[in-house]
Amino acid sequence: MDFDLTEEQAAIKDLAADFARTEIAPRAADWDRDHTFPVDVLRQAAALGFGGIVVGEAHGGSGLTRLDGAIIFEELARACPSTAAYISIHNMVAGMIDRFGDEAQRARYLPRLCAMEHFASYCLTEPNAGSDAASLRTKARREGDDYVLDGAKAFISGGGASDIYLVMARTGGEGAAGISAFVVPGGTPGLSFGAQEEKLGWHSQPTAAVIFDGCRVPAANRIGAEGDGFKIAMAGLDGGRLNIGACSLGAAAEALELAAAHMKERVQFGKPLEAFQALQFRLADMATGLEAARLLLHKAASAVDRRAPDATALAAMAKRLATDTGFQIVNDALQLHGGYGYLRDYPLERLLRDLRVHQILEGTNEIMRVIIARHLLKPSNR
Repeated sequence: MDFDLTEEQAAIKDLAADFARTEIAPRAADWDRDHTFPVDVLRQAAALGFGGIVVGEAHGGSGLTRLDGAIIFEELARACPSTAAYISIHNMVAGMIDRFGDEAQRARYLPRLCAMEHFASYCLTEPNAGSDAASLRTKARREGDDYVLDGAKAFISGGGASDIYLVMARTGGEGAAGISAFVVPGGTPGLSFGAQEEKLGWHSQPTAAVIFDGCRVPAANRIGAEGDGFKIAMAGLDGGRLNIGACSLGAAAEALELAAAHMKERVQFGKPLEAFQALQFRLADMATGLEAARLLLHKAASAVDRRAPDATALAAMAKRLATDTGFQIVNDALQLHGGYGYLRDYPLERLLRDLRVHQILEGTNEIMRVIIARHLLKPSNR
C-alpha cells in the first residue's frame, strides 16, 4: 500500500490546481450570481484533457484512471463545485459511451465530447422515478430502423444546453431488465425542455426537464443491447459517485484552509481565534474527517478501476462519507467565520449551497446505505 501520489499524479494535481486557481476561481462568484454556464472555460478545461478523463486516447480522451479523476475533481472543486460537478457529469456520459458503445459510436461521439465541442447530459431521473430508478416510465418503441421515445426526465444537468443526451428508456417489461440506453442528439424533432430550474446552488450549470414527444432516433443510437440500459446506467454512476465525492472533498479542503487562515487573523476577547482550544479541536476534527474521507474515496476509485467485486459498495461508501463530511466541514468553516461566513463577500456560503445537493444526486445518501447493506448481506458474504 502506497498512499503517496505518483509523479504523474502529482503533475495532474498541479495542472488541475493551477487551472482552478487561474481560470475558475476569479470568475466563480460571478457565474454563481449571474447563473452563467461558462462554455469557454469548460472548453479550456477540455484542452487540458479534462473533457474525457477516462476515455481512451484513440478517441481523444486522456486514458486516465478513476483515481486520477478523483484528484482532478477535488482540485477543480476548490474553486467552484458547481462547474466541477458539471464536468463530472459530462465525463460520466463520455466514459459510458467509451465503455459500452461500439466502435462506430465511439468514433462518432467521443472526439467532440472529449474536446467539449459538444456537451453531454445523463438522463435517468424522472418526476416519479428518483431513488427507485428502475421504475422509470420513459418509453422507446421500435419502429423499423428507429426507436421512438416518449416521456420526460427531471433535474437534468445541462438540460437545454447540451448537445448529447444519454437517455435510459423502457423497451421491455417492468423493472431494470426492460431498460435500454440511447443517445439523443440535441435538436432532434420531438425533444424539448422545461423551464430552467431555480436552485439553491449549482448556478453555473443549467438544469431542466428533458421531454420526449414522438422523438425518433436511429437504432444505431442505442448503446449496448436492449435491456442493458440499467446496467450501463449503474456502471456510470459508480464513477459519477466517486467524482461527486471528490468535488465535496475539494470544497471542504478549500473551506478548511479558509477557516485556518481566519482563525489566525480574527481577534476576539483580546486573542486570535486560534488561541481558543475549543476552536482548535473543531479544526482538528475537520482535518481528520477530510483525510479519512479522501482515503476511502481513493480506495474506492482504485476498486472501480480494477472492477473489483466490491467496487459498487465501496463507491457508495465513499460517496456517502465524502458528501456528508464535505458538507459538514464547509458548514463548520462557515460557523467559524461567524457572520462573515454568511456574506457573499466570502466564498463559504456558495460552497455550502453547492455542496448540499451532493448528498442527494448520483443516488441519495440513504440509497448509498441501501447499496452497502445489500452488499454486506449477500449470501456469499455470510
